[in-house]
Formats: sequence, C-alpha cells, structure tokens
Amino acid sequence: MIKFTHKEQQILKQIITARRDIRGNRFNKKEILNELLNSTNNAPSVGFSQPWEFVVIKDNDKRNEVYKEFEKQNKKAKKIFDSREMYKSLKLEGIKESYLNIAVLYKKPKSDILGQTVQKKMGEYSVVCAIQNLWLSARSYNIGVGWVSILRPKKIKKILQIPKEYKLIGYLCIGYVDTFLDTPELETLGWEKKKSVEEVVRWV
Repeated sequence: MIKFTHKEQQILKQIITARRDIRGNRFNKKEILNELLNSTNNAPSVGFSQPWEFVVIKDNDKRNEVYKEFEKQNKKAKKIFDSREMYKSLKLEGIKESYLNIAVLYKKPKSDILGQTVQKKMGEYSVVCAIQNLWLSARSYNIGVGWVSILRPKKIKKILQIPKEYKLIGYLCIGYVDTFLDTPELETLGWEKKKSVEEVVRWV
C-alpha cells in the first residue's frame, strides 16, 4: 500500500490550488507532453466503465470552424450579460492560440453499467473526473488548460464528424503558457467572489 508523506500532500494541495482556466491570451506555441493523456485513464469511473474517449484536434481548418461556432454563441451570450459591461472585454477561449484542442467524449453504453442503473448520468460524471485528472496533471507539468463551454455540442460533433453514440462532455484548449495567475482571473476582475468553505458546507 502506498502512503503519501506530508510533503507530497502539500504538493498536491499546491497543484489543486494553482489550477487555472487558461484563455487564448496566455498560450504559446511550445509543444506539450504527449504523456499528459495517460493520466486520464487513472480517473475513477462508475462500474470501472472508463466511458471516455478523446479527439485531439490540431487541424487549423477544423479549429477555425469551432471558433466560428464560439463567436456565434458568444454574441448571444453578450446579450444575456448585457448589463455587465465587463463581459465584452473577457477573453473566454483559446481555440486558435493553444497548441492543440481536445474534444472529450462520453460513449453511451449498449448494456447496463454497474452503479449506473439508477443515476443515469454517472457515466458522464466519470468523464468529468477524467478531465479533472488531465487538468491537474497538466498543471503539474506547467501546461495550461482552458475549458470552452460556449459551444453547441451537436455543432461540434458535426464539425469533428463524431458518431451519434458519443456525447460531447468538454472541449479543451491545451498548451504551454506565458504565466499562471496567482488568483483566478474572474475573481481578480471582480466577476464573482471566492466562496468560503463555510458557505458551501452543510451539516445535517
């Protein structure tokens, strides 16, 4: 049995605390470590189903198509946040600037999955755990990750020619960056305030 030292616990705490959502204004063109993807297969998954698959996108034409979809949806979002002038100045993606993009997929099961008979979305949550593994591993290598959510999954699947039995869970922009901010950018800008542990924990 592996036992971790206090020093190792503190290193993990630093990695978790230092994780950031990276936007396109901070990426550079240095190649990333291919070994990064190995960390995803060690994520927990319901029924040991490992329902994740990854599409790595380096093709500029496809990335430009994805970016056009982002621009279209972001125009709609700007209307939603019209009362918050700051939104117009936010950099919310790094689709073209990052070294590569990764579409993270959930493969829908063809048979019953242990632990997923009641809570049907547990398979999708497992994929999110894989994304978190990748994100924290990337941070330990000083590699930036940005999760772009202002996209229509059906449109992205069409651009990437992804079969219907897959569901898009996340679209990530990955690459080395010029710096990692000490504090999350949206917190620094005053978009939202950091919640305390007392605010998010209830005892019953």
